Amino acid sequence: MEREQRREESEMLKRNRIDWPSMVAPLLALGLSLLAPPAAAADSPPTAASVERNGQHDFDFLSGRWKVHSKRKAPGTDGWTQSDGYGIYRKVWGGRANLNELFTESPNDPVEELTLRTYNPVTHLWSLYSANSRDGVLSSARVGKFEDGQGAFYAQDNSDGKGTLVRYVWSKITPASAHFEQAFSEDGGRSWETDWISDLVRVGDVEDATSSGAGTVGEPPGQRDFEPLLGRWNFHLKVRLRPFTGSTQWIDYTGPGECKPIWHGRAQLDTINLEGPTKHIEGLTVRLFNPKTHEWHLYWANSRDGLVVVPQIGQFKADHGEFYAQDVVDDKTILIKFDWSALKSKSPHFEQLYSDDGGKNWEVSWISDQTRVN
Repeated sequence: MEREQRREESEMLKRNRIDWPSMVAPLLALGLSLLAPPAAAADSPPTAASVERNGQHDFDFLSGRWKVHSKRKAPGTDGWTQSDGYGIYRKVWGGRANLNELFTESPNDPVEELTLRTYNPVTHLWSLYSANSRDGVLSSARVGKFEDGQGAFYAQDNSDGKGTLVRYVWSKITPASAHFEQAFSEDGGRSWETDWISDLVRVGDVEDATSSGAGTVGEPPGQRDFEPLLGRWNFHLKVRLRPFTGSTQWIDYTGPGECKPIWHGRAQLDTINLEGPTKHIEGLTVRLFNPKTHEWHLYWANSRDGLVVVPQIGQFKADHGEFYAQDVVDDKTILIKFDWSALKSKSPHFEQLYSDDGGKNWEVSWISDQTRVN
């Protein structure tokens, strides 16, 4: 639930992990023009074709439990590896976002993965973010939409220094089956090479998410730090107006929230739905743990634009958690700190703090207390 207020105090795209200019340019060159609908002629009335369709429920077909058969091409070879597993797909924000967990049933190399999909009601585009339990890092977004029953989503990957384009395609969608492919292009989209194919068969409805419990054998220390937050809560949030001005004015928000386990409790999805005097806050936080560094990555998004911001990174010590990121407010680079305490009590406490002097001094900008419903 953390981080909503400073979206209105800073330039959102400076914090977002997507490299928009470098990603959009090749897509526009391909004629995909994903970021805006085509403009109608000035002297012509809007037509049905010129009105952007509302795609906020395009991924509703995925809600449920699926059997998944996947083929992935080994890097640098023509060989493919095959695996079977299952996926659990859950709606978030009534379908305007969704999160799926994928469990690969391989005795030699079991894999836990997830995909978070969020919808931007302004651009009518979906952003698809992925992660696995090996490092707990959410990828940059694949951005796109559905047309004529097929969804295509694109990103630019600069990790190899080549500016490789990546494409996700969802197709052959029926109530009982679906088909997914990932492909990449190293020539600006003139040709594509498929390196991942999955076929899904529905096996049932989605069940309630459950946790295997704190202290599960073989897990690294810190993996269950946020376990006490699982469940339903009532929130009371206070937000300071005009930070760094000496303001003592606060706005109060109240409403429900829920924290659900991911990967049997080794990660979490937290959602809130709060009302204040002038606006509504509907948001989510995905908390992912890196078992190598023993650090948490906390990713926030809100339903107004669906974009995931740069994560807060940190860990707990003696039941006290501190998580840090760098941000921009009023064209000034600042530090942001999330401070979690009393998680094992009946009312966990959260604060968000700002610093414009490199961490020497901190000003509290958010204060949140929550009381358990169940």
